[in-house]
Amino acid sequence: MRSRMAWTFALVWLTLHIEAQSTTQALEKVSYDFAVAQDGSGDFRTLQEAFNAVPDFRKKQTRILLRRGTYKEKLILATSKINVRLIGEDVTRTIVTYDDYAAKKNRFGEEMGTTGSSSFFVFADDFLAENITFENSAGPVGQAVAVRIAGDRVMFHHCRFLGNQDTLYPFGEKSRQYYKDCYIEGTVDFIFGWSTAVFDHCTIFCKKPGGYVTAASTLESTPQGFVFLDCKITGDAPTESFYLGRPWRPWARTVFIRCDLDRQIKKEGWHNWDKPDAEKTAYYAEYASTGPGAGGTTRVPWAHTLTAAEAAAYTVETILGDWKISVP
Repeated sequence: MRSRMAWTFALVWLTLHIEAQSTTQALEKVSYDFAVAQDGSGDFRTLQEAFNAVPDFRKKQTRILLRRGTYKEKLILATSKINVRLIGEDVTRTIVTYDDYAAKKNRFGEEMGTTGSSSFFVFADDFLAENITFENSAGPVGQAVAVRIAGDRVMFHHCRFLGNQDTLYPFGEKSRQYYKDCYIEGTVDFIFGWSTAVFDHCTIFCKKPGGYVTAASTLESTPQGFVFLDCKITGDAPTESFYLGRPWRPWARTVFIRCDLDRQIKKEGWHNWDKPDAEKTAYYAEYASTGPGAGGTTRVPWAHTLTAAEAAAYTVETILGDWKISVP
């Protein structure tokens, strides 16, 4: 068992390291408006200073290079700071982190709450991050968000999201988000929220002791919630210790298409959050799942198995509408 977990960790690390090398070479071909470096060799020492320097509602893209380092900052990308492209130097060694958590008290003795725990608030539209690790380092202390996204047309390419409960919060009800070749880890409800989000060829890592991968709160009027395309769901949690999802709100929508599900996924697949009525409104579906966690006929009866024709409709273009994705 330990050797298998060690192999899983090693494989994930090696993949990220190889991709980081090619990305670092590509960095030399991109021009930047600002560089952030802790040693003072850039325009700013902190990322928040660089965000603040972006002109409000600039029509052109502002490119920010983030040099290697661990940046312990509680960050806000304000609504007016649109069209920002943030590029890290090395995904495993360029880390943006903070350690707040929901039960932590603020200066007035009040609990911060889930939203308040966020390490990074993305309010702006058209934000693109590449080659960066985003982390909430509070540990297993309950809800502790790494990134909360409210803006529309937000993309993360080759990024890591580290945490435990509530790691990634696609918050905006009208927000569309795209995650390409990313790594996301956690325990309970570690991908949760209202947004429409596509996870394309991502690694989803289920940490021990167990929990739920997703907790969507999709609005009834929103056509799509979370869609996982060709992803790998794995982890170090025990066998059959994770559900694919549970409905935070009644109309939750989550779909897994052509995903490799490791042994951590329970055979029943989905949980109703002890809300039987949600079985009539939530939409949970799979197509062509593989691996030990692929349930086949053992899934809960209120979940859906897509036909080939139905699955063919789940493309990045159809899900995200008029937002035309261009991966750098």
